[in-house]
Amino acid sequence: MLLLSLATIFTLVLLLGSGVWIAFALIGTAWVALEFFSSFSPASILASDFWGASYGWDLTALPMFIWMGEILFRSGLADNMFRGLSPWLNRLPGRLLHTNIIGSGMFAAVCGSSAATCATVGKMTLPELERRGYDSNMAIGTLASASTLGLLIPPSIVLIVYGVVTEQSISRLFMAGIGPGLMILAMFMSYLILWALLKGNREGLTGEDESGMSFAEKLRNTWSLVPILLLIGGIIFSIYGGLASPTEAAAVGVVLSIVIARFNGHFDRDIFKSSLFAAVRTACMIAFIIAGASFLTSAMGFTQVPMKLAQAIGEMGLSPTMLLIALTLLLLVMGCFLDGISLILLVTAIIMPLVSAAGFDLIWFGIYLVVVVEMSQITPPVGFNLFVIQGLTGKDILTITKATLPFFLLMLLAIALMHIFPGIALYLPEAMNR
Repeated sequence: MLLLSLATIFTLVLLLGSGVWIAFALIGTAWVALEFFSSFSPASILASDFWGASYGWDLTALPMFIWMGEILFRSGLADNMFRGLSPWLNRLPGRLLHTNIIGSGMFAAVCGSSAATCATVGKMTLPELERRGYDSNMAIGTLASASTLGLLIPPSIVLIVYGVVTEQSISRLFMAGIGPGLMILAMFMSYLILWALLKGNREGLTGEDESGMSFAEKLRNTWSLVPILLLIGGIIFSIYGGLASPTEAAAVGVVLSIVIARFNGHFDRDIFKSSLFAAVRTACMIAFIIAGASFLTSAMGFTQVPMKLAQAIGEMGLSPTMLLIALTLLLLVMGCFLDGISLILLVTAIIMPLVSAAGFDLIWFGIYLVVVVEMSQITPPVGFNLFVIQGLTGKDILTITKATLPFFLLMLLAIALMHIFPGIALYLPEAMNR
């Protein structure tokens, strides 16, 4: 087992380090494991797994939600959100810095991509916040961290991928993501308020009071948020109420996103074509990775590495808490070198037998896994949000990492709270069955 484990790790690291596509790296690793450490034919298993991973009905929700996000990404949504949120946040400690948190959370909910959220909202908010005299480090930290919530707040592409691979209900996963997503959002805002009261206001790092706007003007600006709120609310409540499956809700979401884009006056034939082609490219990439991960999962099953690993760790007598700490450390290290979807697929291919044997609820574990993936988005050297911020601001990566560190620690606290109070994630999914 030791030789097989070393060969598997070496092959995976070699392929990933050489720049091979993630899907091919997963396929190559599985092929080596089956060819040299089992008596089974890799070719027949590869064909079977690729076919089995390609026709799942739940997987059809993936390109639809990606397309919906691409349409909204090109429709001027960030400008509308900033204009609608800023008048109401002026009296809150931290003032317009909260637009990064709430705006990113809202855009992430309809986009599902943390990098796209970070880039879109950042282009609008960072120059405005700098011009109005806000602390640049706090602006960077709130933007990079809150953008990661696109992986957790439904509809989430990562949760769809996890649900398909582990055969868990995507509807229940969507509902499970709401509580932790709102909790993390509230934790970010609470930290920002505390920072403003203790330091920001005293040192003049929270801009100037701009409360001169009339109530009627605030309402007019807020109107631009209504279509987005209706879109998010409609998708969530149609799934929660049993009116639509995630796939049906995704299809309706695409139609409504086109209506919203048309309503904003930023939708034409070119935007339709570019959003469609971008969605097809992204969806094909993810589907290819899912197929590769399915082949690696089968290879690990035939070689019995996960079961033996689970047995070995089980014999160590680790408590669930210690096991969770060990997994968190392992996943954070892996997240430094892999993107979110690849990390999800790699983990589910290797450690799910261990997780099941430890008695973790797989719906809860999916949410935990996504939070850890969110943390990896702001962890160097492969923290995609850090690279996006670097491109927007030109600051060095160490400065950006330092700015996001408090929010990274808040996510660790969120994991601890979810472990102590699992109902944070499980209350809504369990309420669906009542």
